[in-house]
Amino acid sequence: MKILDIGAVAKQAQIPPSTLRYYEEIGLISSVGRHGLRRQFGHETLIRLALIALGRTAGFTLTEIAGMLGKDGRPAIARADITARADAIDRQIADLRALRNALRHVADCPAPSHLECPSFQRLLQAARHRAASGRQAPKSTG
Repeated sequence: MKILDIGAVAKQAQIPPSTLRYYEEIGLISSVGRHGLRRQFGHETLIRLALIALGRTAGFTLTEIAGMLGKDGRPAIARADITARADAIDRQIADLRALRNALRHVADCPAPSHLECPSFQRLLQAARHRAASGRQAPKSTG
C-alpha cells in the first residue's frame, strides 16, 4: 500500500489540509499513521475523497455522504436516494431553463413595456404556478 503525506493528498485532491483533518475528525476518511506530526494516508483515500467530492457536487450533505460510505471503504449507496437526487436535479434544470428563458426574453423583448408583452405575461404566469406548487427558483451557492 502506497502511503501519502497529508500535503500530497491535499495537493492531489485539491483541497486544503484542514479539510482532510476535518473529514478525518468526522469519520469520512482515516489516516494510517503519522510521520512526526504529519498525518499519513493510504492511496485509497484519494478514491474516497473523489466519492465525497462527487456527493458534494450532487448536493448531498456530509452526513448523507458518510451514510453512503461504508466502514469497509466500499460505497453503500441507497439507489432510491440517488434516484431522488437525480429527479431533484432534473427539476432544478427545468427551473433554470425557465429562468434563463425569462431573462433572455426580458433582455431581447421589443415591446415598449414587458408588462405589455404576451410572452412575458406567460413567463410570469409560469413563475406564479411554480411558486404556488412549492417549487422555488434555485438558490445561489456562490
